[in-house]
Amino acid sequence: MAIRNIVRSGDPILAKKSREVEKFDARLWQLLDDMKQTMYNANGVGLAAVQVGTLRRAVVIDCGDGYIELVNPEIIGSEGEQFAEEGCLSFPGETGVTCRPAVVKVKAQDRNGKWCIYKGEALKARCFCHEIDHLDGIVFKQRVIRGENK
Repeated sequence: MAIRNIVRSGDPILAKKSREVEKFDARLWQLLDDMKQTMYNANGVGLAAVQVGTLRRAVVIDCGDGYIELVNPEIIGSEGEQFAEEGCLSFPGETGVTCRPAVVKVKAQDRNGKWCIYKGEALKARCFCHEIDHLDGIVFKQRVIRGENK
């Protein structure tokens, strides 16, 4: 495993849409392992592949209740809403209040290509939405409704 550089604000790659993962091989596994190490090293709760400069639909998350890898994730259901302060490893020191669903259901593949369903509430729901947004070229600052700090 290796710690990769995290892409920072101003890099145009953050606005690009990531491509679907088609090969579930050693390269993908290395990417996921590196993303995990990078996220933990930065004290984050989530990281998208685009944040380490790779335009692939892959995300790693650990909101304190266990590590999850999401490959080709898709939100398939949501309910309610929550308002909470959000930040991002690509925008160090910047935060703002966003409105996200209170509960989110996500369909994604694991590192071997097997499809799984995940349900997230509270922080995990926000994290799912935040990281999947990254895969579509959307950063949290575009979702901020109030209180952005710079």
